[in-house]
Amino acid sequence: MWNQPFGKTDLERGGGARPLYPMMLESPELRWSFIRKVYIIIAFQLLATIAVGAVVVSVHPIALFFAGTGAGLALYIVLIFVPFITLCPLYYYYQKHPVNYLLLGIFTVSLAFVVGLTCAFTSGKVILESVILTTVVVVALTLYTFWAARRGHDFNFLGPFLFGAVLVLMVFAFIQILFPLGKLSVMIYGCLASIIFCGYIIYDTDNLIKRYSYDEYIWASVSLYLDVINLFLSLLSIFRAAES
Repeated sequence: MWNQPFGKTDLERGGGARPLYPMMLESPELRWSFIRKVYIIIAFQLLATIAVGAVVVSVHPIALFFAGTGAGLALYIVLIFVPFITLCPLYYYYQKHPVNYLLLGIFTVSLAFVVGLTCAFTSGKVILESVILTTVVVVALTLYTFWAARRGHDFNFLGPFLFGAVLVLMVFAFIQILFPLGKLSVMIYGCLASIIFCGYIIYDTDNLIKRYSYDEYIWASVSLYLDVINLFLSLLSIFRAAES
């Protein structure tokens, strides 16, 4: 019954788009336009990450500089923190074009360097396996979330659980750094992280469909991009530990 009044409104306006979820009050055309914009931004972010990562992996002097020199190690530590530092001005300027895109570019490229350096000393087989599995999982979970949202399912309840799970994951990583527990613990950490970020893909996609405002396309892109990258790195750690 919820879609009948909306259908009459669509006929009067000359549009025929179906609502994305029950009791949808906004225009489906506007929401679909917002969703397309977010996924286009994410596509460019992933392409930039692949390009930068490929350069870092294929040009060996770059990886050797970061791994074998003190200046490279210091620069690597800086690159790790740059994405998080960039999020602060991005929070303030996320509605101001073109500053928001410039900051998003800095965030993406710096994170791409970190991903590339992580892959630099990993076999091509492990990287390919991680890329394929990440792609399959992301596409499957995205399609599932759109399907579930249309049938009235809501995943907003996952927020507190995922936040708590990330805190546990951070403590686990800190313990692993101080007291390395071996290959098995790395695989356990990777499995837990993969499950958590699968949950985040569903949660952030559900927010993209229902809760993000039209001005928050930058934040929506950052959230989903981070979910994909973290899932890839988690799967990479599992395959790398299994191979060693």
